[in-house]
Amino acid sequence: MSKGPAQLRLDRLLSNLGYGSRREVQQVIWAGLVTLDGETIDDSDAKIAVTPDLARRMIVDGEPLDPPPGFALMLNKPLGVTCSHKELGPLVYALLPERWRRREPAISTVGRLDKDTSGLLLMTDDGALLHKIISPRSNVAKRYNVTLDRPLRGDEVALFASGTMMLEGEDKPLMPAQMEVLSDKRALVTIGEGRYHQVRRMFAAVGNHVNALHRDRVGGLQLPDDLAPGQYRLLSDADLSLVLEART
Repeated sequence: MSKGPAQLRLDRLLSNLGYGSRREVQQVIWAGLVTLDGETIDDSDAKIAVTPDLARRMIVDGEPLDPPPGFALMLNKPLGVTCSHKELGPLVYALLPERWRRREPAISTVGRLDKDTSGLLLMTDDGALLHKIISPRSNVAKRYNVTLDRPLRGDEVALFASGTMMLEGEDKPLMPAQMEVLSDKRALVTIGEGRYHQVRRMFAAVGNHVNALHRDRVGGLQLPDDLAPGQYRLLSDADLSLVLEART
């Protein structure tokens, strides 16, 4: 028998979503500022079924409820922003609504893009989904638009696809990677691994330097042209299926 949706006390649900302490959200509830399907709920002990459509059905202080637990989003990460909770400087979490930074479970990045890399970044509060996407067994493809300092020498496509390429300081060859040449200094590179600064190090190994790196695809999910740097969009189940469908 399949389990039904989880049920949470209303005050705990709102507190977990970052609306405030248990006492603070109780005041909001008792003030009659929470409705579900158009009906006011003023009992903080009321059990709420946490379903995917809850954000469309519940209103808190005049605004739709934030996404319930188990959601994912894509962010167009700008340059100069770090995928960390602790490092100095601008952080990707500051691009999300302030309340979301108090959620429990917390939102985490699915893998990382370094400070000097822009583009498609996935974020979620679903630990199982996060590990499924980043697991080496999943081999989820990640595509990067690369701008180089010097012209390609001509053998990079074959070398990257060979499965024999070694990076400095490592003793295990890279998995085969796909490369599409766009011009003498630009290429699309698709990898299935996530080694430290992998694409930059691949080009360093052939005597070149990456001037700009932008990720435009994870799995079969493409970064939309209308999603500006710093903006984010919630992912549907269909979007998540796209993420996991394309493998190297």
